[in-house]
Amino acid sequence: MAKNIIDVKNLSKSFNISSKEPGLKGTVKHFFKRQTNSLKVIKNINFEIQEGEIVGFLGANGAGKTTILKMLCGLIYPSEGSILVSGYLPYKRKENFLKNITLIMGQKQQLIWDLPPIESFYLNASIYDLNKFEAKRRIKKLSDMLEIDHELFIPVRKLSLGQRMKSELLAALIHEPNILFLDEPTLGLDINAQRNLRKFLKKYNKETNATICLTSHYMKDITSLCKRVICVHNGSISYDGELDLLLKKLSPFKEIIIVCRSEEDAIQLENSGFNVESKTKNEITLKVENNLITSSLKTILNNFDIEDLYINEPPIDEIIGRILIKKRV
Repeated sequence: MAKNIIDVKNLSKSFNISSKEPGLKGTVKHFFKRQTNSLKVIKNINFEIQEGEIVGFLGANGAGKTTILKMLCGLIYPSEGSILVSGYLPYKRKENFLKNITLIMGQKQQLIWDLPPIESFYLNASIYDLNKFEAKRRIKKLSDMLEIDHELFIPVRKLSLGQRMKSELLAALIHEPNILFLDEPTLGLDINAQRNLRKFLKKYNKETNATICLTSHYMKDITSLCKRVICVHNGSISYDGELDLLLKKLSPFKEIIIVCRSEEDAIQLENSGFNVESKTKNEITLKVENNLITSSLKTILNNFDIEDLYINEPPIDEIIGRILIKKRV
C-alpha cells in the first residue's frame, strides 16, 4: 500500500498588501504613513498525496495554485496549519529535503543564457555533490528519455522554446528527485513539444515512482497525466478526487447524432420519446444521460434503419471552465 508523501492540514497563507492613493500627494502620504491590509490567499486547506501519484491542481488565475506549490517546496512560509513533505517541514529547507524535490516553473529559467545547457548541468551536479562520472551517466539517461542530444552543446539563447524546456527539465532532474512540483511546465510550447513533455513525465513517473504535483491551463496536460485533481477556488479546495468522476458529475449527458436512411425514420425517431436537441431532414441529435447510453442505442438500432451514428463528448475545456467559476463542486 502506497504511503502518504505529502500531508497538508489546516493550511492557510496571508500576505500584507499595501495600498496608496494616486498622484504625488498619495505617494508622499504612502511614504510616511503606509496603510496595509492582510489578504488571506489560502484558506484552511487539507489534502494528502501518496507516493507515486500525479496530481493536477486546477483553478482560475489567482486562485492560489502556485502559492500552494511554493509552500510545499518551502519557498513560502505558511501562516497557519502544518505541512509535511517526505517527512520534512518544507520551510526549514533541510539539505536532505532539498535533494528530494525540484520545482519547475514554465515562466522561469535556471539555465545560463550564454552557455550551452551541458555547462549548467555539470554546475547543478556539483551543487548536489555528484562526481563527474555519475553526472555524465545521469545526463546521458535523461537526455535519451527527453530525446535531446546535440542541443546540449548549443548556447541556450539559440535553442527553441521546446528545446530550452527539455533542457530545463534535465537540469531540474539531474539529482533524481522523488517529488516534482511543476507550475505550467508546457507554457508557450507547441503541440508536439507539449506531447513530448507529457510523454517524458509519464515515463519518468513510471520508472522512478516519482510524485508529481502539476498546475496547468492546458487541459490536455491534466487529462493525459492526472487521474486525480484538486480544484482551488479563491484559496479554498472545492474538489479533491478522481478526474473521471468530476467530468461525469459535471457532464451527465452525451449527444448522440444519428443519420437515418430516410426522413420517415428520422420523424419516427423524433416522436419516440427521446430528448431531441435538433433535427435536419434525416439527421437527428439526441441528448441522453450517461447511464442510459447503452439501452438507448440498443433501442434505436433495433427499431430504426440507421445509416450512421456518432457519440459526442462535451469539450473538456468547457467542463473544466465550469469548475473555475464554481465555489464548490
